[in-house]
Amino acid sequence: MTIQEMKRRKRELGYSNAKVAELSGVPLGTVQKIFSGETSYPRYATLQALEQVLGEPSSTTGKCFVNETTAPYLTKKQGDYTLEDYYAFPEDYRIELIDGVIYNMTSPASAHQLIAGYIYNQLFNHITGKHGDCLPMISPIDVQLDCDDKTMVEPDVIVVCDRNKVIKRCVYGAPDFVLEVLSPSTKKKDMIVKLNKYMNAGVREYWMIDPDKKVVSIYDFEHEDYPLICGFEDNVTVSILDGQCQIDFREMYNYISFLYED
Repeated sequence: MTIQEMKRRKRELGYSNAKVAELSGVPLGTVQKIFSGETSYPRYATLQALEQVLGEPSSTTGKCFVNETTAPYLTKKQGDYTLEDYYAFPEDYRIELIDGVIYNMTSPASAHQLIAGYIYNQLFNHITGKHGDCLPMISPIDVQLDCDDKTMVEPDVIVVCDRNKVIKRCVYGAPDFVLEVLSPSTKKKDMIVKLNKYMNAGVREYWMIDPDKKVVSIYDFEHEDYPLICGFEDNVTVSILDGQCQIDFREMYNYISFLYED
């Protein structure tokens, strides 16, 4: 979202600079400099915080944003939120908490759900067929990634091989495998913020699937040979399962190809 688009959206919402600062956690002086043009190249983290407040509603652009109905629950500066605040949101709100920052999540599109469901099914069939101990799980599932009170994520598909990490409330600690299906509202977060979070938390393997570009990005953190870029015509091996499980993306695409027809 460009600064000009943010300015337009700010006018539409009737927000003052002070209101934007309050909702985003960006200092008022910084907000004033950005919208006056004094600051031409704001930091990415600052733009991300502003976009959460000023992004268009998901029905029109699919952006990730903090809207008017969310605002009453956002009483702190972004970065200061904890699990106590996370659990204070109503259950029908889809949010993530990452390093004290609340991220709103839009409902996934059809392709998103079908891709995640297909891959979960392939993982489940392989693991149960081998009588393995690993547990494949599909969203919605809370993952307390860092075992602290500042982060709770909701990946699309995970595999957890240490069953002690699966408690009644959530998955407590890093899964072995994480898959995220990218969407316009989550792409930046999944490709930058969560990529680094998963790597540093101890996730062994991270897949990002871009349905629009028909691309799969594989990060095998254990072997530090990444990213491996594959397409929807490839067979892709799941490394954490000893290379014995392959996902046939050509078959997966045939399953959802009707969504790509004009």
